Amino acid sequence: MLYVNGALRIRIKVVDTKTCNYNFFGENEMQSGTSKNNVDQFRIETTATAETQIGQDMESQKDLEQAEKDQHLPSEIQEKRRKGTLRKGFTTGTSATAATKAALISLLSQKIVNYVSVSLPKGEILNIRIAYTTKEQYSATAAVVKDAGDDPDATDRAEVCSTVCLTNEIGIISIVGGKGVGRVTKPGLGIEIGKPAINPSPTKMIERVVSEVAAEHLKDHGVKVVISVPRGEEIAKKTDNPRLGIIGGISILGTTGIVYPYSTASFAAAIRQAIDVARAMDNQWIVLTTGGRSEDFAKKLFGNALPEHCFVQMGDFAGYSIRLCALKQIQKATIAGFVGKLTKMSMGVKQTHVRGSHVDMEFMAQVASECYPGVSISILEEIRKANTARHVSEIVTTHKITGFFDLICKKVHEQMFEYLKGGLQLEVILFDFDGQVSGQFHATQS
Repeated sequence: MLYVNGALRIRIKVVDTKTCNYNFFGENEMQSGTSKNNVDQFRIETTATAETQIGQDMESQKDLEQAEKDQHLPSEIQEKRRKGTLRKGFTTGTSATAATKAALISLLSQKIVNYVSVSLPKGEILNIRIAYTTKEQYSATAAVVKDAGDDPDATDRAEVCSTVCLTNEIGIISIVGGKGVGRVTKPGLGIEIGKPAINPSPTKMIERVVSEVAAEHLKDHGVKVVISVPRGEEIAKKTDNPRLGIIGGISILGTTGIVYPYSTASFAAAIRQAIDVARAMDNQWIVLTTGGRSEDFAKKLFGNALPEHCFVQMGDFAGYSIRLCALKQIQKATIAGFVGKLTKMSMGVKQTHVRGSHVDMEFMAQVASECYPGVSISILEEIRKANTARHVSEIVTTHKITGFFDLICKKVHEQMFEYLKGGLQLEVILFDFDGQVSGQFHATQS
């Protein structure tokens, strides 16, 4: 983008896919042979595409906001949220930044500090407690115990350490990952392959604090920062890092620097990141499962047909995940789960663990009645009085109501296809509780 006389000029590169010729033009610059009408048409199409993308992004955000508002929480957490007393925490990125500041102060000023202030990306300032500081002849290490507040975060109470030393590379700040910090092995994560999984926002926070504390020393030296998490490799097993190709430890994360309890943002980020990896690896088929057990069954079903990163646990956020697949231009998505969640989806529920989204037994009786005319009134009444969706599946199996589970899958497909207005090939698979496929519907059947 260029600014000319105070006005914004957008410089666009157009690729002719047939001739591989490149044309550049701005508002007042056109290559010979490019007509004004063609340029205007290009702008119209580009604007329309951008507006469509923005609209889809806004709808996706609405899905997420609704999911966060309606998510099912333990009663004590609901009460805290109602009172506004849920305790916020801070991210691994904030922890690493605070540890770096304390270590630098120790190295350069020979002082041990118990607390440091850290500026967050949006301007807030947090005072972070330093767990300990140690000093060697040419380096210093400080540690912060990450506090996730009331959020059930796998990295809560993890010890995040920073070791700093001066180098001969004048003015250069280098940030590397040590023990327990994962290393990126797949594309799509916004970090170069082979680099430590320290995300851009924490990197900027660490660079800023080094620039502030070591401003004078950077005139004659460089500063090397090594971030480590002693239990990082163990903790990472409880995260999506292994699936995403981040090996050897956890990621240093945090866009805002703050952990908001029970926010769907981190879950949404995990879904988005998984789909980004698959897209970057040129995989066009994603399997969305409702949890770990259904994912295990799906992996067994598909065998080696798909790499692990193509299996994404969408949890309760079906609508958000499906829309994201469409936004990322994934060609095919398979939805796989059990009768309870899929029945909710077949009813049109896009976030399947929300208040008021209980399985409707009358709905399930109606599905049974559609399977074939011979379902007796007594069986339908038995379904209406069932305790759970699983109980209904037992009734259906006992009475051999043929086509019931396939019809549930078909209705899930119809709901999701309508939700997206097309644009994505969908497949739905329903597992029984032993991992056998009870029902299935392919987009090609529509």
